[in-house]
Amino acid sequence: MKLYICDICDFEESKINEIKENVDVELVLTKESLTMSLLEQMKDVDGISIIGYSHVNREILDKMKENGIMHLSTRTIGFDHIDVAYAKSIGIHVYHAYYDPNNVADFAVMLMLILLRKAKISICRSLVNDFSLDGLQGREMRSLTVGVIGTGKIGRTVIKNLSGFGCRILAYDLHQFEEVKQYAQYVELDELYRQSDIITLHVPLTNDNYHMINSNSIHKMKKGVILINTARGQLIDTKDLIDALEQEYVAGAGIDTLEEENGVMHEHIGVRIIDNRDLLYLKQFPNVVYTQHYAFYTKEACDSMIACGIHSLIDGLNNKKSICEI
Repeated sequence: MKLYICDICDFEESKINEIKENVDVELVLTKESLTMSLLEQMKDVDGISIIGYSHVNREILDKMKENGIMHLSTRTIGFDHIDVAYAKSIGIHVYHAYYDPNNVADFAVMLMLILLRKAKISICRSLVNDFSLDGLQGREMRSLTVGVIGTGKIGRTVIKNLSGFGCRILAYDLHQFEEVKQYAQYVELDELYRQSDIITLHVPLTNDNYHMINSNSIHKMKKGVILINTARGQLIDTKDLIDALEQEYVAGAGIDTLEEENGVMHEHIGVRIIDNRDLLYLKQFPNVVYTQHYAFYTKEACDSMIACGIHSLIDGLNNKKSICEI
C-alpha cells in the first residue's frame, strides 16, 4: 500500500514521521500541493492526503480515477476545497479529519473577552508607554446575552464554556440537542439576532448560509452587537461588515477567518505588497481582532488531524468503515 502525503507543513513533520515508523504502509511525503502535474508523477499510488492548500476540482478527481486512486483524505475538519459531490459520484472515497472541539471553542470565548475588555487597544497603548484609561471601559459577560449559531460539537462546547460566566445563552440550529437545553434556550434565528449582545458562528459553510451575515441580517441585530467568526470566512460578507463597523452599528468583531484569504493566510508576507484591501482595512479597526486562521492550531488538534488523514486512508483501503468518511 502506497500513500502520497501532500501539503506537508513544518509543524506536521514530527507526527507524520512518528506514524510512518508505526504503519506497514509506504508513505511518500511532499510539501507540494496536489496538482495535475504532481498526479502525473505518481506511480502505483493507492491514496492521497492533502490539506486546504490543495484545491481538488473535477479535473483532478477525474485524473485520480484514471490512475486508480480512489481514496482521498484532507487533514482538516473543513472540506470545501474538495468537490466532494463529484468525487462521490465517480466512486472516490473522501475523508476529513476530527479533533476535540476545545481548541476552537476556547478561542471563540477568548475573542469575546478580548473585545469586551478592549484588550487590543490596551496592549497597543502599553507598547508606547500609554497607560491611560480613556476609552477602555468594558463590559462583563454575566450582564450580556450571547447567541450561538450552530450547536454541533464546537458550538455545544462554546455553550458549556459560556455557562460558567453566568451570561444568558441563546442557540440556533436546524437540529436541537437535548444537552444544550440545560445551558441555553433554542430560538429562531431572527430572535437570536434581535436579542444577542454577542453572536458567535459555529456552522459549516453551505450554499444556503453563504454570506448569512450581511447588511440585512446585521440590521436585525442590536446596535452595538459583537460578532465572532471562527468557522468559515464566507459566512460573513466582508464589505457589509466593514460598512457596519464604520457606521458603529457593530461594536466589535473577532475574525479568525476571512472570505478571501488566498495568498495571505499562514504566509509571512513581509515587505511584499498585499492586494487584499478588505483585509488590510478590516484589521486596522481598533475594535476588530483579526487573527491568522489559527483557532484550530493546538498540538492536540494537529496530531489528531494528521492521524485521521493517514489512518482513514488505510482503513478505507482495507475495506474498514472510517468515522471520517464524508
